[in-house]
Amino acid sequence: MINLGFWEKLEKPVIALAPMANVTDAAFRRVIATHGKPDVMWTEFVSADGLIRAPKEGREKLLLDFMYTEAERPIVAQIFGGNPDTIREASKLVATLGFDGLDINMGCPDRAIEKQCAGAALMKNPSLARAIVRAAREGLESAGSKIPISIKTRLGYNKNELLTWLPELLAEEPAVITLHARTRKEMSKVPARWEDVREAVDIRNRLKSKTLIFGNGDVATIADAFAKAEESGADGVMLGRAIFGNPFLFSNLEQIREKERPEQGEGQKRPEASEGQSFLNEISLSQKLRALVEHTRLFEKLFHGKKNFAIMKKHYKAYVQGFDGAAELRARLMEAKDADEVSRIVEAFTIK
Repeated sequence: MINLGFWEKLEKPVIALAPMANVTDAAFRRVIATHGKPDVMWTEFVSADGLIRAPKEGREKLLLDFMYTEAERPIVAQIFGGNPDTIREASKLVATLGFDGLDINMGCPDRAIEKQCAGAALMKNPSLARAIVRAAREGLESAGSKIPISIKTRLGYNKNELLTWLPELLAEEPAVITLHARTRKEMSKVPARWEDVREAVDIRNRLKSKTLIFGNGDVATIADAFAKAEESGADGVMLGRAIFGNPFLFSNLEQIREKERPEQGEGQKRPEASEGQSFLNEISLSQKLRALVEHTRLFEKLFHGKKNFAIMKKHYKAYVQGFDGAAELRARLMEAKDADEVSRIVEAFTIK
């Protein structure tokens, strides 16, 4: 019987924050939770091999990616690996850390990860993929944990392989399967195909599985997420790149959801997919810049001496665009060495 755990209690469609390496770290998630949180958050993915086999210093560095606060709940820990033994042991560790769920990455296209028979490489080895899921469940159960297991994957490796790939995963009865609506070969170079998410939902229904199907790819706003959930029949939608430079992305989630509820929304005009963008356009420049400074200070507080401050620079590129003086401000921020300097630069810009 499928263990849906906390997923069963969430209103559908579930709106989730995607896990993105060196983006959705503990600092950024805290900022997002402050300004309007999604229904559920994922951590960045963490190597199961590293968690179990790395020396103490390396393991402690990896555990930084598993930091979270109560404000971020429900939160799911994501791991990757191609070795059932280390997946089993890493799952035991996740169980002790109090997460609400455990997710296994089976879609990352990074070559270094694929060489470990992990990430997207598991789509070419369904028997190993299934062994990985079973090992994760064994690890959780041996630790006395009942948290649900989910999987994040793609449509297939070189082409759409849902007819063969998805039933293999469904046979292991995960609580959720999130589909990035592209193949590994396509990376993110083509538009996401939400009609293939609909196909996945149809396959799930034909097999009479209770596993929830989420879609991911090219979702711009919360209103767009609800529109894509309706067109595909997905139980949930994951937003990734839309969060760059925009911790306010989920702040109108309840407003949009209220309009989507049949009992409350009867007689109201349903939100257009573009409505979310109109809402985001109302966020003032000063709000965005305050969030940038807040984000920077949190990053420094949590990771000083542990992660490279340069990680913040990709965020500055996203925060600082589309207004007069953006190029100049961005150039100055890219040279900043710490949070105090970032704060001074932003303050000087705002009082001009």
